[in-house]
Amino acid sequence: MNRKFLETIKVENGKIFNLSYHQLRVDCALTKGNLYLDKILDIPKEQGLFRCRVIYDEDGYEVEYYPYSKRKIERLKLVYDDKVVYDKKYFNRDDLERLFSQKDLADDVLIVKNGLISDTTIANCAFLYNGEWLTPKEPLLFGTTRSRLLYEGKIKEVEIGVDDILKFDAMALMNAMIDFDIIRHKKIEDIIC
Repeated sequence: MNRKFLETIKVENGKIFNLSYHQLRVDCALTKGNLYLDKILDIPKEQGLFRCRVIYDEDGYEVEYYPYSKRKIERLKLVYDDKVVYDKKYFNRDDLERLFSQKDLADDVLIVKNGLISDTTIANCAFLYNGEWLTPKEPLLFGTTRSRLLYEGKIKEVEIGVDDILKFDAMALMNAMIDFDIIRHKKIEDIIC
């Protein structure tokens, strides 16, 4: 049985976002055969924001579209797991859901692996320090928005330890649907619990 993968692609008012970055990730996930996203997507004609989900493996694919509304994230709980692996965007998210279940009163978790900050369960992250946005050098998943922003020079990769968090001025989450979303707080302590 083949392992299934997932792409979540932003579609707004009939326009697809960052398709080349999603295609690159699909190409890296598949070891045989090809799946061309531009050939299989039938974009909704309605106005509005949609989440396009492509579930695929070596043998085939299915495409689904859903209206999208952003999940509110204001507080994150640090959760430690040195064994979690999510190096490809797998359809099976059991390990991430297990970590998410530890969030207590927070909105999501910020995963610490081997003493370093990585990701939340739904997004890569970046931290503002002296006017520069820094993203963890060792994320769980090399997300498409993160890859694009690195290429554009808008964020920079660095190792970020747990003790580094308090020196940052702000935090942002990034994924295909929310792009680069700054969590606005006066102090980073207000975000992390």
